[in-house]
Amino acid sequence: MLFETQQMKKVFWRTKYMAYKNEGLINTRELGRAIKRRREELGMSLRDVADATQVSASTLSRIENGTGKPDADNIARLTGWLDMPIDRVMNKHQSSNEVVDAIVYYPHEATPEIVEAHLRADKNLTPETAKALSELFRVAYTQFSKPNNK
Repeated sequence: MLFETQQMKKVFWRTKYMAYKNEGLINTRELGRAIKRRREELGMSLRDVADATQVSASTLSRIENGTGKPDADNIARLTGWLDMPIDRVMNKHQSSNEVVDAIVYYPHEATPEIVEAHLRADKNLTPETAKALSELFRVAYTQFSKPNNK
């Protein structure tokens, strides 16, 4: 690869290195599930979300399928659209004797998202169990919650 300046070469390799380094920091499966769930709740197509977020529909599709590796700008755009703290989709590598960080959420987040975050953070639950309980709660909440009075 030919670079016009040494500075361009440094920027290229630093960006490439950071992309690999940050790959494990974001839980793209979690981000993809959140995007798909919100998109379906709002009755939006991938193209609609792409228009709203300025993230291409093909990138959105890959993220929803768990194969995409979004860059920092796309992660910021998508968590902004989801109205979700970025901390929610960050992988946390903890040893058994580390203190667990507090769950971060916005007060206007829907109750199922808040409950899901707490279940995922529970060290006594496997990720599969937390996901199953979260979906169970989401279904029950949808069935028994009162519709908004507008």
